[in-house]
Amino acid sequence: MILALLHTSPAHIPVFDALRDAAHPGLTLRHLVREELLVRAGERGPGSVVDDVRALLAAARRDGADAVLCTCSSIGGVAEDLAPGLGVPVLRVDRPMAARAVATGPRITVVATVHSTFAPTLALVEEEAARAGRAVEVRTVFADGAWECFLAGDRDGYLDRVAAAVDSVTDADVVVLAQASMAGAADRARTALAVLSSPRPGLDAAAAACAVVRRA
Repeated sequence: MILALLHTSPAHIPVFDALRDAAHPGLTLRHLVREELLVRAGERGPGSVVDDVRALLAAARRDGADAVLCTCSSIGGVAEDLAPGLGVPVLRVDRPMAARAVATGPRITVVATVHSTFAPTLALVEEEAARAGRAVEVRTVFADGAWECFLAGDRDGYLDRVAAAVDSVTDADVVVLAQASMAGAADRARTALAVLSSPRPGLDAAAAACAVVRRA
């Protein structure tokens, strides 16, 4: 089985390789990294990357991918919307996490380190809530200074700032880490609240999609 992953940071590669090795050893991962897409989406909006994402998805299909997983929350909706007609499943990494958050409780706090991530993540949570027939109250918390650490290659500083933002949340049933790069902060946070991240459930869903394609 072959899964193509569309990333906007090379930092995601070892994370998903490790998850694959632990849970899906028969899955071949092909990593496509386009950092400029996140920058452009943040400056001009997700619509500005549609043509580039369409071309990347088509190339992944031609190269034999059984499915494509977009690991960037800011452009995941774009990738998902382009799936019809591609011929293979296209998944956004944060959808399984959003569904789990809705199932956990109605008070959901979304933590992010990039402002452009909030709108698509909140829309996704609301979509999953509607699908489940549940009413939710969604709030946001921005992890100040975290993204600057990420860009500087300071992973510990990045995750520590995310964990601090998580620990500042007191009135929620569940905390959602909006970006895949934030996953490591869940282990650093001291909160007793449920803290959800996207890489593991996202990869599990993509692996399942690949298996369905192979059986078809």
